[in-house]
Amino acid sequence: MTIEAISGAATVALISTILFLLVAKFWSALSRTVGSGPNFADSIMHEAAQRFRDELDRLSASQSIYLGGTLVFVTLFAAAYVLQAQQLFPGYPDWQLYLQLGFLLLAIGFAIYYLGKTIITRWRIKFLRDANIAIGHQLQQISSGIARIFHDVDTSAGMVDHVLIGQSGIYSINVIAKRPRRSNSVRMNGNALQFSNSKTEQSIVEITARKTQLEKEFHKILGHKVRVRSVIAVPGWKIGEQANEHHLLVNERNIAMLKGWKDTVDHLLNEDVDLLQKELTAKCLRSPGASTA
Repeated sequence: MTIEAISGAATVALISTILFLLVAKFWSALSRTVGSGPNFADSIMHEAAQRFRDELDRLSASQSIYLGGTLVFVTLFAAAYVLQAQQLFPGYPDWQLYLQLGFLLLAIGFAIYYLGKTIITRWRIKFLRDANIAIGHQLQQISSGIARIFHDVDTSAGMVDHVLIGQSGIYSINVIAKRPRRSNSVRMNGNALQFSNSKTEQSIVEITARKTQLEKEFHKILGHKVRVRSVIAVPGWKIGEQANEHHLLVNERNIAMLKGWKDTVDHLLNEDVDLLQKELTAKCLRSPGASTA
């Protein structure tokens, strides 16, 4: 196995693989752009974890493309070596061939890095999706007949994972997805969450900002102030101390507690409920003209 044979085979395989990746990426982008909207889009709303579902689909497609590119490279490298691709470089000095081979190795290393990054990101997004789906399904059960649940509600302060609207009040439910360890308890400590397996606290200031922004937007719609109760869901974790009266800390098993966390001042008139539900229905549609996650 000579340097000429390796350089020739690697060059042929890399150029062909790059062409394959470009065509595959172009086709993937074209497929997402043309005809990517769902059928009956005006009647289909965001599902639980919709933005994570979409991102996972995109990452899965990218992962398949890069794994396919790896297979193409290996196959073409073997074929080019057998077919004596070293004839592409007759008379070239060894230093040039080693320089070219070094460039090829850098390109391969970059491709491997990007593939690994895609796999790790996909693994993380999959967990976020599953955590949001778990909470979303539980909310659907407890809201049946008394309220409506909306998923991935966009505000100027960020995305609210779930919003529950009924006559008894409005609830903003945000999910914090963190993989549980052996000691998997979490407690509220002021404006932060303290996990049992971590010395650092996780701030909930952004969650508070989303809830406040939601109140402002609903105020504009209704013409009067309304209260939005903040629920923080941490799937898979045991719930410890609740030291903040402005937030309710729950997991996927005890989220039904929010039905008892209410006050008569939070109650809404039927027309207010209908108006808010109508606005969020339009906002959460998956049609091209609606806001997307």
